[in-house]
Amino acid sequence: MPDNHPPIGEADGKAEAVETMFDAVAPRYDLLNRVLSGGVDRYWRGRAVRMLAHEQPRRVLDVATGTADLAIRIENTLHPRETIGIDLSTAMLDRGRDKVAQKGLSPRITLRKADAARLPYDDNAFDAAFVAFGVRNFEDLDAGLGDIRRVLRPGGALVVLEFSSPRTAPIKQLYTWYSHHILPRIGGLLSPDQGAYEYLPNSVAAFPDGHDFLRRMEGVGFVDLTWVPLTFGIASLYQGRVEQ
Repeated sequence: MPDNHPPIGEADGKAEAVETMFDAVAPRYDLLNRVLSGGVDRYWRGRAVRMLAHEQPRRVLDVATGTADLAIRIENTLHPRETIGIDLSTAMLDRGRDKVAQKGLSPRITLRKADAARLPYDDNAFDAAFVAFGVRNFEDLDAGLGDIRRVLRPGGALVVLEFSSPRTAPIKQLYTWYSHHILPRIGGLLSPDQGAYEYLPNSVAAFPDGHDFLRRMEGVGFVDLTWVPLTFGIASLYQGRVEQ
């Protein structure tokens, strides 16, 4: 894998490598998401947002917002007073701002460059936070989760949507074959950076998913933890709260 692709797992310098990788794939990122997931990523994002539909959060943080797909879904579903999306990649944020403007949502959605481990917001600033397909890319998972917890008010919720490793046959074998042989080839055809789509399955395999991830959330202080596998365990939803 080229040197500019992020290391697998948590490692010093990963944030800069993640920024470089996503700057490179930004022009085709949305197309690749639709093609590689068969469009099911939209369903997953909808499920994530609907987890908090009954809570009516007024101020929401979308960490690793990318091109703002989840931020837009948050605005259209939850109707908060303000949605703020942060990301490391300037190119991804630029594409997100274009999408937000095209939908007439610029007054309600703000996108800003920032690192999850060093959020530029006060304690207790948000009612809810989301991370969709971003926690795998944190340089320091505990630092990122811990700072998200810091900016949530007491009782505030964090919802995480992330790829996970299927555990049952034959889905486990089919997923491994697809992610290591088909996904990088399609990524290479549609993107100038095939290595980014070699990084993806390797990072999924190394990620502490399921109960291991719940333990990481618990370790930084989240309570009332839940885990919901999606689509045969290819993705997972996690939720935790800041203690009242």
